[in-house]
Amino acid sequence: MSPISSSRTILLIGASRGLGHAMAAEFLKKGWNVLGTVRGQTTRTLLHDLADEYKGRVEIEILDIRDRAQLAALRARLSGRTFDILFVNAGTTNPDPTQTIGEVSTEDFIDLMVTNSLSPMRVIESLERYVSPTGIIGVMSSGQGSVSNNETGQRELYRGSKAALNMFMRSFAARRKGSSRAMVLMAPGWVRTELGGPDARLSIEESVPSLVNVLLSKQGTGSLHYVDYLGRTVPW
Repeated sequence: MSPISSSRTILLIGASRGLGHAMAAEFLKKGWNVLGTVRGQTTRTLLHDLADEYKGRVEIEILDIRDRAQLAALRARLSGRTFDILFVNAGTTNPDPTQTIGEVSTEDFIDLMVTNSLSPMRVIESLERYVSPTGIIGVMSSGQGSVSNNETGQRELYRGSKAALNMFMRSFAARRKGSSRAMVLMAPGWVRTELGGPDARLSIEESVPSLVNVLLSKQGTGSLHYVDYLGRTVPW
């Protein structure tokens, strides 16, 4: 597919469903173009439906963020491109989120930390070169990644993986002091998605439009922000 042409384009990692798809739709409504990634080559996703609806404004690339070869291939394909925003939307939880950390298997621990913490940062480290000097680098975190706010426990491995993601992003930002790019850790709230479950407090419609507005409001700040979908600072 030929590169889309626009002065405003987001590179959205993980845009096939849930919050990622909703973000893609919201940016398109705002007049942005979207290059979004999906995991499988043969499966049609909601992002493909958006590509049909918004002709010429959506590109779709294949990326499993855990696959370093796929990431290297995507980096090569994007050579010479510049994006206004790079946003990584990735996250999962372990099969039994009620387990305490002492009950979690080693395999589940490794799987979740690689998916939620290591892989998003690998994507950012690999693709940051394609972000405009005045652009935004963002990643989907969670309010459950706040160490200060954890007064109930529960979902312990998930909490830990998001806290680790936050720390890695702080290290990333610390190594780029003086950069004019904004860096944002977004907490979308407890949203009714496949990950959030049917009992979650917020609908996608209640979270994502505000989340996108908050993300855009950080452009030009040149610092790291950990904020929720209403723009409130989340304590580390």
